[in-house]
Amino acid sequence: MIPRYSRPEMAAIFTDDAKFGAWLEVEILATEGWAALGVVPADAARAVRERAGFDVAAIEEREAITEHDVAAFVDIVQERVGQPEGAWVHFGLTSSDVVDTALSLQLTRAADLLLAAAEKLETTIARRAHEFRDTAMVGRTHGIHAEPTTFGAKIALWALQVRRDRERLARARNAIAVGKLSGAVGTYSNIDPSIEKSVCATLGLTPVPATQVLARDRHAELLYACASVGASIEAFALEIRHLQRTELREAEEPFRAGKQKGSSAMPHKRNPVKSEQLCGLARVLRGNLQAGLENVALWHERDISHSSVERVILPDSCILAHYMLFQMERLVDGLVVYPERMIENLNASYGLVFSQPVLLALVESGLSRDDAYRLVQRNAMATWDERRPFIDVLSADPEVAAKLDQATLTACFDLKKALSNVSRTFESLDATLAAPLSSPSPLLPPAS
Repeated sequence: MIPRYSRPEMAAIFTDDAKFGAWLEVEILATEGWAALGVVPADAARAVRERAGFDVAAIEEREAITEHDVAAFVDIVQERVGQPEGAWVHFGLTSSDVVDTALSLQLTRAADLLLAAAEKLETTIARRAHEFRDTAMVGRTHGIHAEPTTFGAKIALWALQVRRDRERLARARNAIAVGKLSGAVGTYSNIDPSIEKSVCATLGLTPVPATQVLARDRHAELLYACASVGASIEAFALEIRHLQRTELREAEEPFRAGKQKGSSAMPHKRNPVKSEQLCGLARVLRGNLQAGLENVALWHERDISHSSVERVILPDSCILAHYMLFQMERLVDGLVVYPERMIENLNASYGLVFSQPVLLALVESGLSRDDAYRLVQRNAMATWDERRPFIDVLSADPEVAAKLDQATLTACFDLKKALSNVSRTFESLDATLAAPLSSPSPLLPPAS
């Protein structure tokens, strides 16, 4: 992923140094596992631990000859260790034992960062939801005024959605926190199963049955969790884009006046550029998920059709999802909200947002639902045409007056009553925030 969309702590997990470092740790631990069984001399295992190392440029130079990255890596590590001890490096292993187990280690560390960033986003959204708990605004369905809601209730649902994303990330983290050192077709033909167990235990991974490679549905699950994060952030960002439109101007992204520029040509512009960026990046995550699903089907016990794809989509998806979580948290934290404008827009439809209470009152008065609906609808259309308050149009209709006295009609337009049960959303939000994840994941220690 290009630096523009990368956070340094996540990008560091996927550097060549980090990748080869993870490979090296698997190789060293496997050698020590053999030593525990008495196959590798203890002195040789110590020498591997003390002297093993690599140089990325040297590996790349060797790979140009071998055309095999793991073989090139092993050659360089063995040279660093020296002979005869270096000969024990990669003993009994196949390339995917090293690559897949190390990749799981990297992805698990990446998932830990994603979980931490998602938790921070959830907390920030919940805080701002409480801040605007009673800030009335119009709710819109199909883009049209529907009924009153509050801005706090709107974004409280965002926090609940982020909690579901955290649950998905935790499950995906558990699915990918696995390793295998079971040989060419997964039968442990040239390696003792105890080595797999000890290596995985040290790395914080769970050993699982496999062919030559770990099943790629695990990786697809992580890609789905990343794409789900992206879809959620896109939904939030799209709402902010709508609310920032000139015709609405109910909320807008933070803008550093005097420094930031919205347009190279029009100085008045304050565009929702960060929200638009996040909406665009979500498309990349969805595309990567498609490629990840196609990686699940491999020939027999293994081919490498998945390998080239994963070198792109796995780092990119983790880095992008992490960047998006970080940017969305900043956006929500600095979001500028205009309560007065929200009330103006709520009132802009002349009180039509209270049509359902009027409908229900007429039904309670004895009208059939269809007759009541058509009566209210007729007056609603007149309200639009005449641009008069809905309550005045209704009051002037003798059919309405025959069924509803003025006090009953006025009560239908009570904004406080319309919002009286918003607390239900916040009860759910607070209970969710207080509960632990249903799929808890022990955090790995940071990479050394």
